[in-house]
Amino acid sequence: MKIGMNLLLWTTHVTESTFAIMEKLRETGYDGVEIPLGEGDRKYYSTIRTQLDNLGLSCTTTTALTPENNPISPDPAIREAAVNRLKWAIEMSATMGSELLCGPFHSAFKTFSGMAPTADENRWGIEVLRQAAEFAAGHNVCLAIEPLNRFECYFLNTMADGHAFVSQIAHPNCKLLYDTHHSNIEEKSAATAIESCANYIAHVHISENHRGTPGTGQVNWEENFKALKRINYQNWLVIESFSTAVPDFASAINVWRDTAASAEEVYTEGLRFIQRMWQEVT
Repeated sequence: MKIGMNLLLWTTHVTESTFAIMEKLRETGYDGVEIPLGEGDRKYYSTIRTQLDNLGLSCTTTTALTPENNPISPDPAIREAAVNRLKWAIEMSATMGSELLCGPFHSAFKTFSGMAPTADENRWGIEVLRQAAEFAAGHNVCLAIEPLNRFECYFLNTMADGHAFVSQIAHPNCKLLYDTHHSNIEEKSAATAIESCANYIAHVHISENHRGTPGTGQVNWEENFKALKRINYQNWLVIESFSTAVPDFASAINVWRDTAASAEEVYTEGLRFIQRMWQEVT
């Protein structure tokens, strides 16, 4: 098992100014960082790969989609744009040495139809993600699809939703991300959500109910960590916390206040919390 820190706490686009933060994370004891993918080409991400190698850090990657490249759009051209956007994200992930690309890319983020998901939307999404998974296999990248809470998405809200969707995609390079924040809102039982998807969970986001420092809110951490141990989870545990550091992004995810005293509190106390909980639960 490795512990990572999602860089969305500081930025939506990693630049040289982020390298000092990455160095601090390595000094604190992190095994890697989760890098948001928004723009750039192979040359750009090769520069980040060099810095990661210099610091001895591994990475995972994350991305989201928009109405212009929505996998469940009724417009074939938009669905094709979704495939192309995911292929770009997979290529950039491979360029940085990431073997896992995660995010809610089953549908466009915070784009609602006003109705429940339809059979057509499910079929379209499966077709898009199956193509992406096949492309990912050629780049040694695993896709980890993230179900979101009902206020950010209507398509996949629970791990059961995600399980049904990924089961139909039926590709070894397409699995699931389990996020403690979304689970805290949508699931009746975190343990059941984890254990029922044991064969599909490829990635875990450690995220408090208020999006601040893990261990300072209302998530039932003992239940979550015990369940992850029971399924013998051995992949990444990545802290995903948000702040008001990037106003446009904060607005997009409805973060109106900082719930931690500082970013340093999040990544130092968060790391210690995960290490302690993982050792204590049985």
